Amino acid sequence: MSSTKIFSSFEARLRGFISDCRDATWGSGIQTCQRGEEFELGGSDEWFGQLALDLFRIQFEHNSVYRSFCEARGIFSAQSQTLRDWKQIPAVPTSAFKELEMSCLPPEERTTVFYSSGTTHQLPSRHFHNASSLAVYEESLQAGFESHFFGDLPWRESSFRKEARLTILTPSPAQAPHSSLVHMFETVRRACGSPERAFFGRATSEGAWTLDFDAVAGALTSAVASHKPLLLLGTAFSFVNLLDWLEERSLRFALPPDSRVLETGGYKGRSRSLPKAELHSLITQKLGIPITQIVCEYGMSELNSQAYARASEGSTPGGPLTLALSPSQGERETDTSKSEQTATSDSLAPAHSARSGPLPLANSFRSFPKPLKSPSEGERGTDGTGVFVFPPWVRVEIVSPENGQPVGEGETGLIRVFDLANVYSAMAVQTEDLGVRRGRGFELIGRAALAEPRGCSLMAI
Repeated sequence: MSSTKIFSSFEARLRGFISDCRDATWGSGIQTCQRGEEFELGGSDEWFGQLALDLFRIQFEHNSVYRSFCEARGIFSAQSQTLRDWKQIPAVPTSAFKELEMSCLPPEERTTVFYSSGTTHQLPSRHFHNASSLAVYEESLQAGFESHFFGDLPWRESSFRKEARLTILTPSPAQAPHSSLVHMFETVRRACGSPERAFFGRATSEGAWTLDFDAVAGALTSAVASHKPLLLLGTAFSFVNLLDWLEERSLRFALPPDSRVLETGGYKGRSRSLPKAELHSLITQKLGIPITQIVCEYGMSELNSQAYARASEGSTPGGPLTLALSPSQGERETDTSKSEQTATSDSLAPAHSARSGPLPLANSFRSFPKPLKSPSEGERGTDGTGVFVFPPWVRVEIVSPENGQPVGEGETGLIRVFDLANVYSAMAVQTEDLGVRRGRGFELIGRAALAEPRGCSLMAI
């Protein structure tokens, strides 16, 4: 069978399940897809495991860089008997996307590339796409977005889709053609049938993102006057800049019922930082959108699927979490009032260079201090964000930085993602983000020490 038919066959299987699950709610418990089949949160393990192993074999054969990575891990065949469980599939560090061409696509077929955003001196990650890859990406994100962003709203009903107005606080795709977040918002815009002027951000010649504040204020005013719901999408820093601008002018809005906010990313010192709970509280005060209608998104350029969490109603900025170090190192505290908390340690391994030999183990962070002390059950969500959940065709594991093994419920580790929508790159990705394990979801803590700042928040001036 040709490589084209192999990939097409897998895509068809994946799309079938995505289609079945579009109307499911993936919060908890047993859900029912359109066929009437029941599946646990995240889909059945048997179904996911079979597709994951099948995709691994495809990527092993057609992604030479990933194959070399697996061989360095002692896996020399796509049919290796050492892989009997999807959890054993080697996860590629996000740093590999910076140094190497982590793609199943031959160079001549790569029509689009998404770069991770960062500071100017950083080497960005690269995720290559063609028309088929983008089609899978868009189908995955639309299904996840609709389920988590709209909840019980009648999104599929044409009347609501026609009435809802879209305001996007980023530059347009023409100004940011290599941003996966902007492509995500463009996909949402097309699905909404909104005009291209839905984008209210601008990109400077240096690549920083700014807002047309007067135009945003006009869109808010128009939404209030029309009594039609407003869907407001943007990065955390863009909301802070907007809220500060409104405060300076003593402006406040009461947006119509069913209006929604989606915020993603953070600050990393590039703009004023706010605790999530304070940011969400200000959005409610200045825009009149209830906390329950604020949705947080977790995504990255290396993935084709996104996780979502509802803002925590009634949450307040929490106290410090303790970073428990070995007795010889003493103790250090991290402040949960920071929107992107970072655990620090001088013992983490430096970033790997492709010129220094084989790729390291996915968990090649050397002797990491003991995990962050997790908040107690009563303190969950004190950062203003609930538990992030991926769609059913994605699995997430929280693993120990010391040995790469899954941590226990309520414990903190590195976030490892298995995304079946990553058909043409690498399904298993080891991030440098810290999270607290909450069932099959996670609470986002922040970046691991020595990990480069990343994310769309870094585009701020």
